[in-house]
Amino acid sequence: MEDIAQIYKALSERMRLRILMLLTHGELCVCDIMAVLEEPQSKVSRHVAYLKNSGLIKGKRVGTWMHYFLKEPLEGLAAAHVEFIRRELSGLDWAKADAEKMRNVQAKKLCEASAGGAAASGKSKTVKKRQAAMNKRTKANS
Repeated sequence: MEDIAQIYKALSERMRLRILMLLTHGELCVCDIMAVLEEPQSKVSRHVAYLKNSGLIKGKRVGTWMHYFLKEPLEGLAAAHVEFIRRELSGLDWAKADAEKMRNVQAKKLCEASAGGAAASGKSKTVKKRQAAMNKRTKANS
């Protein structure tokens, strides 16, 4: 009974329904989900964690980003609900708009662009900030 309640709780929030609908199209990077939903990483991650804890989705690290996908195979009630949601909600205006935006976002390859910037310079933003702070302290002590 607790598993059923957890699934219904996971599906009771619009943001989580939108994320789940996006994932019915396949694996997505969290940066893509953020771009489609136009929400900050902290909010998206909170809702993704809820979906993961309910057993509906899984995640894996790819470089510096997390990629999420529907758990395979989903069993019983969870599988029936995800299929119902995919079938019934995909025709709604917001779901169509999200799917179209997802295709546009994926075409931009945000993960590669953001990783490429750090890789091209050879240093991450964090490393650059630390070096700038150390240089500032060194100058102050001179």
